[in-house]
Parts: sequence; C-alpha cells; structure tokens
Amino acid sequence: MNSPVISRRTMLRGLGTAVALPFLESMVPSRLLSAGAPGGATAPLIGPRRTAWFYVPNGVVIPNWTPETVGTDFALTPTFQPLAPFRDKLTVVSGLVCDKANQNGDGPGDHARAMSAYLTGVQPRKTPGANIKLGISADQAIAAKIGHLTKFPSLELGIEEGKQVGSCDSGYSCAYSHSLAWRGEATPVVKDCNPQSVFDRLFTNNDPTESVEARARRENDRKSVLDFVLADANAFSRNLGSTDRQKMDEYLTSVREIEVRLKSTQVEAAVPEGAERPGAVSKATPYPDRAKLMLDMSVLAFQADLTRVLTFPFADEASDQTYPWADANVRHHTTSHHMNDPEKIAFLAKINVFHMELFAYFLQKIDAIKEGNGSILDNSIISYGCGNSDGNRHNHDNIPLILLGKGGGTVAGGQHVRFDGQPLNNLWLSLMDRMGAKYERLGDSTGRVALT
Repeated sequence: MNSPVISRRTMLRGLGTAVALPFLESMVPSRLLSAGAPGGATAPLIGPRRTAWFYVPNGVVIPNWTPETVGTDFALTPTFQPLAPFRDKLTVVSGLVCDKANQNGDGPGDHARAMSAYLTGVQPRKTPGANIKLGISADQAIAAKIGHLTKFPSLELGIEEGKQVGSCDSGYSCAYSHSLAWRGEATPVVKDCNPQSVFDRLFTNNDPTESVEARARRENDRKSVLDFVLADANAFSRNLGSTDRQKMDEYLTSVREIEVRLKSTQVEAAVPEGAERPGAVSKATPYPDRAKLMLDMSVLAFQADLTRVLTFPFADEASDQTYPWADANVRHHTTSHHMNDPEKIAFLAKINVFHMELFAYFLQKIDAIKEGNGSILDNSIISYGCGNSDGNRHNHDNIPLILLGKGGGTVAGGQHVRFDGQPLNNLWLSLMDRMGAKYERLGDSTGRVALT
C-alpha cells in the first residue's frame, strides 16, 4: 500500500512562525518515482518550474562577453569563466534588441529606459513626477497566471536601495531606474533590499500581531525560528524516509546558518532618530556579504516553493557602487563611460566578472539541491543580463543575455544562439510559455524565438 503523499503546502508551525518544507520524495506519488526516466535514470525529473531574472546595470565589456562561435562548440569568454561548472546548462543568447530603451524621440535617459523596458518592452513616459507610465513586466505577467500556487506570487529582491520619487536620469522618474518589476503601467514593485526583512517575510505565518510577538520573544531569549517549530519538525521527520530526513536536515541547517549570519550583521544598540534601526542589517555590511545573504534567501524561497518567480538586480541603473573586492575600487557608472581607456575597460571587466561570480554562487546552491534525477537548476530558467549593451555607447541592440537551467527539459543548454534584430520580449514570451503562462503579446513582442 502506498504511503500518503505530503502536500507541498505543508508548513512547520509555531508562535508567529511558518517554515515551509523543501522538495521531498514523499511529495511525489510513488508511481512517478518508480516510473523511471529516459536514458535509464532511476527517477524522473520532478519538481515545479521556476524562473528568475538577475540584472546588472551599466552595460558590459562586449568583447569579453559574446562568444565568437554560434552553436554548441563555443568557447567560454573571459566574463563567463565563473560559469564553467554549468556549461552544459548555459544558453548564450545574442542579437536581441531592447528597442524601447532607445531614445525614440525622447532624448537622453538611457539608464532609466534600460531598466524599465528590459522586462516590459514598453517605452516609459518621460516624467519626473507621479504620472509615470510603463507596462506589466514579464515576471508579473507570469505571477498573474501561476502566483496562486505559492505563498508569494513573486519575490522582488535587490541589494541597492533606490528612490522611487524625483528625477534620477535626464527627466525620468527614479521609479524607472530603480524598478525592474512592474505590476501595471503605473505600479512599480518596490524591491526588498533588507535581508532581515526578507527572512521575516519568508518565515512568518502572515499574522502581523503574532509575528511581532514571536520576533520579540526570539530576540529576548536569543532563539531561532526553528526553536518555535522544533516539536512540529521532530514529529514530522519521524515519518520520513532516510533521504527525506537528510534533505530536511540540510534545509533547516541552511535556515539556521542564515539566521546566524544575519545576527552578526545587525545594528545592536539604540540609535539616534533617522539612523539605522536596531535589528536592521547594518549598512556598513560589505556588499558581497549583503549580496550572499540575499542570494541564499532566494535559494530557500525556491527550495521551499515559496515562490516560482523572482527578480534580483545586483544594482540599480547608473549605480556608482565601487567594487574593491574585485580589485576595482572605482565608481561603476563613471567607469562604464570608459571612452576606450584601456585601464577603465579593465576595471569594468573585473566588475563584470565579480557580478558573474555572485551569480555562479547562486547557481551552485540551486544545482546542489536535488529534485528527482535533476536539481532545482534543471527545473528552472534563470536569466542574467542588462538593458544596456555597451555602457560607453548606451546602445540597446545585441543585449547581453544568458539563460541558465533546462526549464524542466524544455531548454537544451550548452549552446550559443543568435536572433539578430528580434525584440527581447520575443524571448520572454518563449520563456513564459515554459512557465505555464501563455500570452499572445507582451510589450513590443512580434512573436516567439525558437528556443530549444
């Protein structure tokens, strides 16, 4: 007799706390686990499909990015070296155009247009005021179709907090250059850049009063969220097989490890009004540490199926973040206007590689989490790119873009494909199909690319 299948929506619960479960074999009917898979695999590729958009600002060093060869026999370029372990799951996409980031009669403002048009394919209305106008972004279009399946229809995370009001780029509202996700033509989705805030959202039970009480009690008693669900977790684990118990242990260990890291970065003492609040992650925390905290929580969100749609800019457009950790202690945006200066190009190349290393850190984590005979990465389509191509020229053709993962077997990987002159949104439509969110059009799309 088959054991009952555990619902993916099962939670470990305690005061103010709700810890979702990772993917377990017990969540899959035994007939599927025993069915096998093509090629003699002992278990099929089972698990939900996820998608994420990682964004880098200010363009890239194109000669260090684009492989010379199209097809499967391409060499990894200097910027792609951190992706060597994932070569067979890498799809380099060249030749796409983000036309609505071009001037099209609106004058300067390429950074604002680059970020706002990247996922929408819509020309932003040039205004510094409240009358902003754009369109729905690809991530939010997917969330509108499948978001009901998870606790969070989508997650909008980031590292660099930006303004949402005022003028930030040649008469464009700051909302355009600081928002990648748009729920509607006048509704940017503000990204969460506070690691503690994200952790609290992921592991609370949606009861604000109880959650505040639980947080206060945890901090007073120096307890973990896991202490609140310990009895539930122990009772639950007793009914699991050895493989699932190991997965549970690994997952709960990851949750606790993030809590410890968060604690080490928090502002402890009372602070003057207007300064950082106690409990917040200190703004003095180095960028790489903040980035890895946010990336690790993105991993947990996918692992526990809290969301299947995520956006994550590594910085906002026109960001002048410096990167001493990459041996590039220079201002990013300023350096991107290199005017063919070899020294500035070298610094920009280092920044490009540094961001790619952070991306590879995320990929390694999700590729290590197994689902059936694959991994979360195998079940995902993860995009990484920029709405500017060459930051020195502010051009928006041949957009730098890569996809990682196999989309549950719908993307081959290990290839460089070129779609010269097609709108970027043609790719997003093809990706959206694979996520179970079919639309006829999105922004300036004219069809779909033949992505295999």
